[in-house]
Amino acid sequence: MATKAYGAYAADKPLEPIDIERRAPGDHDVQIDILYCGVCHSDLHQVKSEWDGTLYPCVPGHEIVGRVSAVGEHVSKFAVGDVVGVGCMVDSCQHCASCDEGLEQYCENGFVGTYNGPTPDAPGHTLGGYSQRIVVSDKFVLKVGHGEEDLAAVAPLLCAGITTWSPLRHWQVGPGKKVGIVGIGGLGHMGVKLAHALGAHVVAFTTSESKRADALALGADDVVVSRDAEAMAAHAGSFDFILNTVAASHNLDAFTTLLKRDGTLTLVGVPEHAHPSPNVAALIFKRRSIAGSLIGGIAETQEMLDFCAEHGIVADIEMIRADEINTAYARMLKSDVKYRFVIDIASMG
Repeated sequence: MATKAYGAYAADKPLEPIDIERRAPGDHDVQIDILYCGVCHSDLHQVKSEWDGTLYPCVPGHEIVGRVSAVGEHVSKFAVGDVVGVGCMVDSCQHCASCDEGLEQYCENGFVGTYNGPTPDAPGHTLGGYSQRIVVSDKFVLKVGHGEEDLAAVAPLLCAGITTWSPLRHWQVGPGKKVGIVGIGGLGHMGVKLAHALGAHVVAFTTSESKRADALALGADDVVVSRDAEAMAAHAGSFDFILNTVAASHNLDAFTTLLKRDGTLTLVGVPEHAHPSPNVAALIFKRRSIAGSLIGGIAETQEMLDFCAEHGIVADIEMIRADEINTAYARMLKSDVKYRFVIDIASMG
């Protein structure tokens, strides 16, 4: 089916309107008319070929909310008219140990990304959510329980939400735990909201004093400006868990020393070049860990969406028209958004 989209034909070209083809729904497929698509920093990295292996034309977008417009013969979980979401994955091998445990993001044969992943459909790689519709295996479609008025702000939950939810759940964040969230951006603002809703004592770390009021409004119990050595030292050895959402290279020792014995610093941002090597003694003498976490599996993404619907949690967004996407990318590079751009797909008209 002919579908309008926004994409780029080369790393040095802007995003522009393009026409793409979507396959007819197979027996186990769901066709979704896209309402909203969030704009993730990963989209910018991929489309600009800052990560290896970008395939063109590149149509980014993996924070998708839309309405089911057709289902395959063997689809029973979804019906025409349902409001659904699609995140960062549209397929995986379905038979490795990770897939068997519902952790498709760690598929040992490689998950298929919502864009730039291998597919038999033309042009040979997946094309993402900056488009009017998408066809996805029912195993990778999620139910959205929020009200109609919140749907645009639900879109970023499909990446920013699950990327922070998965580690918060894995490291059992909840009442009685002191939790740090480093960076108050697209990911970090969701980390603060979710950790707060899970019942933890939440401390937000930012390099900017100007974000203090915002962090408190998001649900932080305390805010520490990480450039203030005295303020950092006051928290030494006191955290059960710290979620570090910052994608820029920086000194991790500043945060590992804040952990209690057996505390964990988990990284979800991939820096442009490696972090300085951490001080191993700070880890050894307190049995502290530095870990990483990647998005989340389909089951835990559904759990996150249900939790957010129940607790009235959505992302803080700025809605844009599709033809404003290049300006949005330029602003995103300057961190000039609170905290996630979302494309109104109706503007592709």
